[in-house]
Formats: sequence, structure tokens, C-alpha cells
Amino acid sequence: MRRPVAWVVAIVLLAEAFFIGALNWFLGVVVDRQDMSLAGLDPDVMATSSKIGGLVFGLYFALCALVAVLVAIRDRAPAGFGRVLLISVAVVHGLLGAFAWGLVGWTAFLFMVAVLGLVVLLLMTYDRDGGPQRAVAGGGADEGGDPKAEAEPGPVTAEAASPAPRTDEPRDGDDEPRDSVPAQSLVR
Repeated sequence: MRRPVAWVVAIVLLAEAFFIGALNWFLGVVVDRQDMSLAGLDPDVMATSSKIGGLVFGLYFALCALVAVLVAIRDRAPAGFGRVLLISVAVVHGLLGAFAWGLVGWTAFLFMVAVLGLVVLLLMTYDRDGGPQRAVAGGGADEGGDPKAEAEPGPVTAEAASPAPRTDEPRDGDDEPRDSVPAQSLVR
């Protein structure tokens, strides 16, 4: 379930990147052709800032989509900067959903909440504590073992199998022994 969610998030964010970039570019062109001024602002500045804003937000959503693609390909939780990007895009969709309710309508709100839910589902389905499991230490890297894993201990000898003899003397500053069971010998 994790990989399909990551792919869906990547596709939706990439579509949003294109849509946001195209919409802001279109609005910049409209303002530039109309020569309208808003509260005395220069129309060229408004058109340019709209185009730059569309480019920046489009690249931001495309970068978040790239993180989701990498999560889908690697099947691992996003870490570091990628995780921060996905959390920030979830917050952005929450805020956009709140604004969309009042400005656009409930359909835009539902879309933003659905994307927010997908991003949160992507972040929550990967267990951060589990992480990638280390391979079995037995065998080298070519045999499926992990070369970084600790080597398995050698054969257990009779000396190593028997516990150290217990004494009733205090150890490490203890006043009395902690065990209330008397020492027993393993050999009969």
C-alpha cells in the first residue's frame, strides 16, 4: 500500500506544480496585457511577480513530487530534507484548503484536504523506527550477508557455557548480594 500512495502523491504534486505554474503565468500575462494597476502598483511589477511566484511554487511542488517518486522507488521513508519538504507541503495544503473554503468553494477545499490526507498517509505509512533491516551477518556481501554486520561468535566451548562461580561477597560496592537464591553448581 505504501508504494502506490507514494506514486499517487507524486503524480498529484506534479500535476499541481504544472497547474500552479501555468495559472500564475497566465495571470501575469493577463495583468501585463490589461495594464491595470492595483492601489498604485506598477503593472509590470505585478505581472513579473506573478510569473516568478508561479515558477517558484511550481518548482517547489515539483521538488516535493520528486521526493515522493524517490520514496516510491526506494520503498523507504523520506529522511532529512525530503521529510521536511513533505511535511511543509502538507502544511501548505492545509492552509490552501482553509483559504479555498472561503474563496473558491467546498470542491477546492475537498481536493486540498484529499491531497493533505495523501501526503500525511505517505509520511505515516513508513515506520521510522523500523528502518531498513540489517542483513544476516553470516556470509559476505556476495552471499546476501551484510559486510558491516558484526561477525557471529565462534563455537561455544564448555568453559564459556558455564557461568562464573557465584560468591556471597559484595561486588561493585554492594553491601549484600542481590540474589537470594543460593549458588548452584551445574555439574553433578
